[in-house]
Amino acid sequence: MVNRVLANIMTDDVAGTRDWYLALLPLKLHYDSDWFVILVPGTASGGPPMELGIIERNNPIVPESFRATPQGIYLTFVVDDVDIIFAHAQMLGVPVLEEPNDTFYGQRRMLVEDPNGLLIDVSSPVRA
Repeated sequence: MVNRVLANIMTDDVAGTRDWYLALLPLKLHYDSDWFVILVPGTASGGPPMELGIIERNNPIVPESFRATPQGIYLTFVVDDVDIIFAHAQMLGVPVLEEPNDTFYGQRRMLVEDPNGLLIDVSSPVRA
């Protein structure tokens, strides 16, 4: 049985990355330290709990061979309304790689890049 799933973002700036995610998305701070942070959804979604960790890239618990800029992975955040997040991203000056558009698989999606070079997919179900 899996009891918990936690994705961790490695960064050189834990506080800056924490603040970026808290400013852009409806997340709240669950745990905060100078080397590790946990963010969780800001509202009860009814779905499985999600945790997002932010960890200091050069922390001794991160193997040296895995401290590079992320590749081959992206994170998806499903929100109530991606267009609201898009407007907020523009206000914050977040690098938007793809503006919101309706996909063939029933999601309205935008792509942004986080401060660490990680691809972030922010989506919401297409409204009928």
